[in-house]
This record gives sequence, structure tokens and C-alpha cells, in this order.
Amino acid sequence: MFTTTGSRGLYKAPLCKGLLLVLNGLTVMLTLLPQYQDMFVYSLQAVAHQHQVWRLLCGRLICLDVKDSFCSSLLIYNFRIFERRFGTRKFASFLLGTWFLSSLVDFLLAQAFQFLFEHEVEELPAGLLAPVFSLFVPFYQSIPRMPVTQVLGHIHITNKTLVYIVGLQLLTSSPFMWLLALSGLISGGLYHSNALWLQKVFFVPVWVSSVGKYILEPLFSSSQPNDETPLGMGATLDIQRQQRMDLLDQQLLLAQYNEARRNVRRQPQVGGLLQWTRLFPSLRHRGQNRPPVQPHPEAQTHQSTQPPLLENSPVAEEQVARLVEMGFSRIDALEALRASNNDINMATNFLLQH
Repeated sequence: MFTTTGSRGLYKAPLCKGLLLVLNGLTVMLTLLPQYQDMFVYSLQAVAHQHQVWRLLCGRLICLDVKDSFCSSLLIYNFRIFERRFGTRKFASFLLGTWFLSSLVDFLLAQAFQFLFEHEVEELPAGLLAPVFSLFVPFYQSIPRMPVTQVLGHIHITNKTLVYIVGLQLLTSSPFMWLLALSGLISGGLYHSNALWLQKVFFVPVWVSSVGKYILEPLFSSSQPNDETPLGMGATLDIQRQQRMDLLDQQLLLAQYNEARRNVRRQPQVGGLLQWTRLFPSLRHRGQNRPPVQPHPEAQTHQSTQPPLLENSPVAEEQVARLVEMGFSRIDALEALRASNNDINMATNFLLQH
């Protein structure tokens, strides 16, 4: 939606789809039935003094503010890329772990605020807010920044800018939303780094994942979208022309990439390089990280004995490691970096779309 992590809707993201439908549906119902909203208020005072532990479950799942529900839904929709890449079970384990951790951190931060400023925090905004904020941790560390445009010639707009703007909007929607945001970032950092082996403590069991796969996944699964969707009817001619050019350039680029992978498996490539700069003039200045390759006349005379393979082309090991940390296999990461002329942003787009 906001980033270049694909535009396939909620395909292969049944958990995100279920959260969007169920939680937003309950928010609308509570808006229409305000007499039941008191049951879903996230009251720290009621939990601590009246021992109403059930408020931790009710108050930390459903948003009572429609604006908070809308902003958190936009963020969940954008963060669906993690469910696609790491799988539904691992994504659910992350949400479960950060939910439990943030519930503890909420009380610690509230007590620290009361100790420092002598002001008791009685209520916090309701909803699945802290786990949503925790997803900013893998979003910041795993999704690379890709420049989109510039404002006033100095302010760079990237593929992640609008996501941070939505997060900032959610952060400023309530007086104590900052406490939930800080709690979510702390819990997300702890769980993502596997501090104290938290990933082995808070996780979704295999049998629960199997039950959800056979019962819940058919209800919230989405069919594979058609990549050949028509352009918007309301777009201007210039926008339509630019969209067609971008679509054609993407199709040619992906076709060349797939052809390179097939040729590597069948037979070695002569010279070991793909002539991207000749086929795509718009990509000529993207290979600055790649050292220039000088022609070797001796290699032309001995091509039949020792043909250079595509595997010999230089690839930055740091970029390979970054792609592997995102969940891709090392072989796919190497092929994508070679095909994209060592451009990690283009290689990421290749791997996310396959």
C-alpha cells in the first residue's frame, strides 16, 4: 500500500486479514452499542486495585476510538509483508510474544511515570496498539529504504515515509499513546533480538497452528490476484502512460531475471555478465557498487575450456547477509544481486515478488 513490498492485497496473509475484519467489525459494533464499551476500557487502575485481569484481554484487543482503529488497520495492512515472508505461525508468535511483553512493560512504564511526575496513569488507549507499534522494529531493520522523490529539493521521500507518518498520527491521537508506543518498541526489540530466549518462551504451538490452518485459514484466505490488472479509469493520460511504461519495464526486467536463472542451471553464460545497461537505459547508473570489468582477450580464446560462470561476478557479502536476514535463501539472494547489478533495492523487489 505504502511501500514497494508488493501490491497483492492480503494474499498469503490470512492472519492480517482476520485481524482487520474481526477487530474492525467489533469496533463498529461497540460504536453502535456504547453501553458495552465500558467492558473494553483498558484501565490499569481496575487491573491493579480491583484485580480485573480480564481487562487486559478485552482492553488490549479492540479499539474504542475509530481513528485509532483506522490508523492501526493501515499499519497492519502494510506489515502483512512479514506474514508473507516469515509465515503465519512465526508472525502470530511475534504478535503473541509482544502482546504479553508489552502488557508487563505498560505497568512498569506507568509506575515509572507516577514515580517521576507524581501522576497516576489510570487508563490507556484500548486496542491492539502496542503489538502494532512493535512491528516497527522489524520494519526499520529488515525493509530497505528506497528513494521515491524529493520535496523542495532537500527532503527525501522514501518508500517508508508514509508508514512512519501514519505511525506518528497514531502516536499523537491520545495523551498516553506514547506510553503504548514505547512499550511496543521495547517489547518488539526484545522479542526480535531474542533476548533471554523470549522466542522460545512465547510462541504459537504447532498444534494450534495446525488447527488454525484447517479451520480459520479457509475463512480468511485470499485468492491469488491477477497481475494483469487494468489501470485506473480516473487516471490522467500522463499517469496511465507512466504506469504502462513502469509495468513494461518491470515485466522485461523480471523476464530477463528469470531467463538468467534458467540459463545458469542449463549452461554457463559467456562472459558471466548480463547486459542490463544495454537493455534498460534507466538502470545505467544503479551499478555504482560494482567494480568495472575489463575485457580479457585471453579468456575469449579459452572459452571452450574454462567458461566464466555467473557465480564469479562480484557480490557484496554484506548485501547478501541483509537479504538472508530478511528470510530469503542465500542462493536466491546471490542470483537476485547478480541480476540486478548488485543493487539491493532492485534485488529485494525481485525476491518479494517471487
